[in-house]
Amino acid sequence: MQIPVQVTFRNMDSSPAVEDRVRSLAEKLERYYDNITSCRVVVETHHQHHHKGNLHHARIDVTVPGGELVVGREPGGHHAHEDVHVAVRDAFDAMRRQLEDFARKQRGKVKHHEVPPHGRVREVFPDEGYGVIETPDGREIRFWRNSVVEADISRLSPGDEVRFTESENEDGPVASTVHVVGKHHVAG
Repeated sequence: MQIPVQVTFRNMDSSPAVEDRVRSLAEKLERYYDNITSCRVVVETHHQHHHKGNLHHARIDVTVPGGELVVGREPGGHHAHEDVHVAVRDAFDAMRRQLEDFARKQRGKVKHHEVPPHGRVREVFPDEGYGVIETPDGREIRFWRNSVVEADISRLSPGDEVRFTESENEDGPVASTVHVVGKHHVAG
C-alpha cells in the first residue's frame, strides 16, 4: 500500500485490538489486488435507544488506479454487529469481493453469459404440429407445437427469428423450447 492504512473511530473509544485487526485485514486485501493506493477505515457505533446493545458500522474506502471502492456495512438490525469485530470482518469480506471483481474486470476476465442457440423458422406445419428451424451454420432443428413458449405455432412464419434449447431424440436434434425473438405472438 502506498499510503499507510488510516483508521478512525467515531462515537466510540479507540481500541488498539480493533485497530490491529483492521490493519491486518487491510494488508490481506493486497492478496486480491496488489496495487492498492490507500485504505481508509471508519469504525463507529450506532447508539440504539432500546435495551439491546449498540450496533457497529464499518466503512472502508480503498483507492486503486482508475477508481475508488467503497464498502459501508450498515448494521441494519443485524445483531451480530453488536460485536465490533464481526462488523469489521463483514466489511472486509465485502471489500475483498469488490477487489476480486475489480481485478477480474481489469484483466478482462468478466463472466460472459452464453447466448442460447438461435436460428430462423424455415418451415411451419401448424396442422401437423411441428416446424423446422435453420441455424446460422445450416443445421435443421425440428420443434413441436408444445415446444413453442408464449406463442402459438399457427402464428409463426418462415423467417421468424427464434432462440431455442436443443436436445436429441431418436430422429436427431430437436428444440425442446422455442422462444420467438423480437415479435409478440399472442397465444390463441
